[in-house]
Amino acid sequence: MARVAVLDLGTNTFHLLIAERLSDGGWATVVKHKIYVKLAEEGIHRIGEAAFARGLEALRVFKKELDVADVSAGHLKAFGTAALRTAENAPDFLGFAEDIIGVRPESIPGDREAELIHKGVRKAVPFPENKVLIMDIGGGSVEFIIADREQVFWQQSFPVGAAVLWRTFHRNDPITESEVLNVETYLETALADLWRALGQHSVPTLIGASGTFDVIDLFLLDPADKPPLYGHIAVAEFYPLYEKLLHSTLAERRAMPILPDERVEMVVVALLLIRYVLEKAQIREIYTSVYAMKEGMLDEC
Repeated sequence: MARVAVLDLGTNTFHLLIAERLSDGGWATVVKHKIYVKLAEEGIHRIGEAAFARGLEALRVFKKELDVADVSAGHLKAFGTAALRTAENAPDFLGFAEDIIGVRPESIPGDREAELIHKGVRKAVPFPENKVLIMDIGGGSVEFIIADREQVFWQQSFPVGAAVLWRTFHRNDPITESEVLNVETYLETALADLWRALGQHSVPTLIGASGTFDVIDLFLLDPADKPPLYGHIAVAEFYPLYEKLLHSTLAERRAMPILPDERVEMVVVALLLIRYVLEKAQIREIYTSVYAMKEGMLDEC
């Protein structure tokens, strides 16, 4: 069977996944590549000139990999998320992207993004018997899904991604108590629909997809012991890491060899968001998923 490829064009990160169908119906990964482009570097409402150029250069890199892997435009699916559905110059970017990769990326709504995240996560994580809250923190938006393995009960995308929170609230180094309070006050209102949904569904389990949850994996889990596609911790294990990074300076985070460079700026507000959700939802355990939207896209190929 011909190889297929999916492009997940996120606000912070562009992902390429090239795969081949196996005889058992599964997929074998041929290429998996991510490039940090930070489209929202100057805000979510317009892609800045430097970020615009970085995004197109990332697509040129991906196009070379697609050509080497012999993936035609007819076997390529490309979706854009928060920045590419809200930025005023997103249509210009999508036009240039089509010139480079041969297909025009589809700017998908948040609900569609959430649907794909659920499809990806369930291929990686052994769902418990209870309902779960799936959370995917992007740069421009955060997707929340209340589900079990087979069914989605509620889902919604909120424009409160890590880049948005960082640009709006994190002005001091380290973050101040008043800035933390400002974030919490904002989330209490901005996520009102989530709090209402949690009042109708008990979700003692949080499943975090990619992004900041990769950081939790890096700090708290031994790769020699954890399964390849997911991690699992009790919620109490999260808080010492949260406190350590919350009170750290940017220079201190840059000096942490285990923390990827592309996470050092926004990880504090992202962990703040996670902590607030953990407490509001009364979460008892956290799963981290290696799979997210791009694997959900692959599931539909």
